[in-house]
Amino acid sequence: MFDVYNLLINNSLYCWHNDCFTGIGNIKLYKMRTTKLLFTTLTLAVLNLQKTGCYTEVIIEDEYIDEPFLNVNALLKSHELWYVDINATSGNGEVPFLQRAFTISFVGETVFANNNIVGIGKTGNGFGLDVGYFNTASERLQINHDVDGFWSLEVFVVDNNTIELYDSHSRTSYYLEGYQRNNFDYDMVFYDNIEYLLQEYDVWEKVATSKEGLVNDFDSENYLQFYIDGNRSMFNSSVDPSGMHLDDVLWDYSGKYSLFDVYNDETLKTLTLDYDFMGNDYFELYVINDSTIELYHSSSGTVYKFKGKGFITYLKSDISQLDKKRTKSEYGTMKVVRKRKI
Repeated sequence: MFDVYNLLINNSLYCWHNDCFTGIGNIKLYKMRTTKLLFTTLTLAVLNLQKTGCYTEVIIEDEYIDEPFLNVNALLKSHELWYVDINATSGNGEVPFLQRAFTISFVGETVFANNNIVGIGKTGNGFGLDVGYFNTASERLQINHDVDGFWSLEVFVVDNNTIELYDSHSRTSYYLEGYQRNNFDYDMVFYDNIEYLLQEYDVWEKVATSKEGLVNDFDSENYLQFYIDGNRSMFNSSVDPSGMHLDDVLWDYSGKYSLFDVYNDETLKTLTLDYDFMGNDYFELYVINDSTIELYHSSSGTVYKFKGKGFITYLKSDISQLDKKRTKSEYGTMKVVRKRKI
């Protein structure tokens, strides 16, 4: 039995069989590629070898299958916002502008991105900032990004509201969930990305302390700062008086902080500040808006309101754009009960 594929040479095959020269010629191979899968149907016509004749002809042909046409341009514009589910990313590489963005949009020939959690839903009429332009030549997404240059990505449909953008060079896939601006869950984005909200201001200044609550050491803290140092989530705190110029604030303490989900309470996050000299301070964290948070000190019953100062804009250039990248994150889960009465 002949292995047709191993013996294919210049569209003709020859072999010796029982001292008889057998030719297999006129082989026609046609290949087609569908969007995701390669379907090849081979029709093999083998004529019986005749005792009196040595020549046998085998004709192999593919059957053409009409593949469904994917209109990438229409697909990308079918949703106004594409939320980048960073935790679903697969692969060891990265596409920098997708690694930074919370959402991307395709309007006309322009790519927009919300790279900041602060202002999302308001900046650029909800689309974010203009970060480049795109086309869908050859049914691929080709982007000229203002900072990251040219990228050519394959586009695949996952389901009615989800697409995959695949970078073949780094073998990395990003999964984007489609929304319209009027049905986008901004609360979900804030709580799923709360750490970025904390880090998008240079300083958080305490602007109010509730009358209720026991006296405790945190009463004297007037400024907080959150940042990443390598793989560590860090904070600074200061007892300097309110109203200071941000550049004049002196930081009295630096330590680690942790964020946690709360079991059976999707709208609550908890914050723990690690003070070596007085142990951990534990708070329920409430987002009032994209520039105001409240910390409820559960052990004393005190509510502290902080306003963000010195907004860090992750635009299309400069060091800040290159420094900030989203990473996969899974908060630990606390089995606690919300103590603040609202």
